[in-house]
Amino acid sequence: MSLYTAVKKVAGQNHKSIYQIEHDLQLSNGMISKWNKSMPRADALQDVADYLGVTTQYLFNLARKEQ
Repeated sequence: MSLYTAVKKVAGQNHKSIYQIEHDLQLSNGMISKWNKSMPRADALQDVADYLGVTTQYLFNLARKEQ
Protein backbone atom coordinates (compact mmCIF):
# COMPACT_ATOMS: atom_id res chain seq x y z
CA MET A 1 0.00 0.00 0.00
CA SER A 2 1.29 3.45 -0.77
CA LEU A 3 1.41 6.24 1.75
CA TYR A 4 -1.43 7.90 -0.16
CA THR A 5 -3.58 4.80 0.24
CA ALA A 6 -2.80 4.66 3.96
CA VAL A 7 -3.85 8.32 4.36
CA LYS A 8 -6.99 7.69 2.32
CA LYS A 9 -7.90 4.69 4.50
CA VAL A 10 -7.49 6.61 7.76
CA ALA A 11 -9.31 9.61 6.28
CA GLY A 12 -12.24 7.37 5.38
CA GLN A 13 -12.37 6.04 8.93
CA ASN A 14 -12.59 9.67 10.10
CA HIS A 15 -15.26 10.51 7.48
CA LYS A 16 -12.94 12.95 5.70
CA SER A 17 -12.11 13.16 2.02
CA ILE A 18 -8.65 13.81 0.61
CA TYR A 19 -10.01 17.03 -0.91
CA GLN A 20 -11.31 18.17 2.47
CA ILE A 21 -7.96 17.50 4.15
CA GLU A 22 -6.10 19.43 1.45
CA HIS A 23 -8.57 22.30 1.69
CA ASP A 24 -8.57 22.48 5.51
CA LEU A 25 -4.77 22.35 5.71
CA GLN A 26 -4.35 24.75 2.77
CA LEU A 27 -2.33 22.23 0.78
CA SER A 28 -2.27 22.44 -2.99
CA ASN A 29 -4.90 20.48 -4.90
CA GLY A 30 -3.69 16.96 -5.58
CA MET A 31 -0.69 17.15 -3.24
CA ILE A 32 -1.68 14.11 -1.20
CA SER A 33 -2.42 12.03 -4.30
CA LYS A 34 1.18 12.60 -5.43
CA TRP A 35 2.25 10.61 -2.37
CA ASN A 36 1.22 7.57 -4.37
CA LYS A 37 4.54 7.79 -6.23
CA SER A 38 6.79 10.07 -4.19
CA MET A 39 7.65 10.82 -0.58
CA PRO A 40 5.90 13.83 0.96
CA ARG A 41 7.58 16.74 2.68
CA ALA A 42 7.95 15.95 6.37
CA ASP A 43 6.00 19.03 7.48
CA ALA A 44 3.07 18.26 5.17
CA LEU A 45 2.92 14.65 6.32
CA GLN A 46 3.03 15.74 9.97
CA ASP A 47 0.18 18.20 9.37
CA VAL A 48 -1.95 15.49 7.76
CA ALA A 49 -1.19 13.01 10.55
CA ASP A 50 -2.08 15.59 13.21
CA TYR A 51 -5.30 16.41 11.35
CA LEU A 52 -6.26 12.72 11.29
CA GLY A 53 -5.27 12.15 14.91
CA VAL A 54 -2.52 9.62 14.17
CA THR A 55 1.26 9.66 14.05
CA THR A 56 3.38 9.72 10.94
CA GLN A 57 4.86 6.41 12.09
CA TYR A 58 1.37 4.89 12.14
CA LEU A 59 0.82 5.96 8.52
CA PHE A 60 4.19 4.53 7.44
CA ASN A 61 3.53 1.27 9.26
CA LEU A 62 0.07 0.97 7.73
CA ALA A 63 1.50 1.59 4.26
CA ARG A 64 4.26 -0.98 4.78
CA LYS A 65 2.03 -3.62 6.37
CA GLU A 66 -0.24 -3.88 3.35
CA GLN A 67 2.55 -4.48 0.82
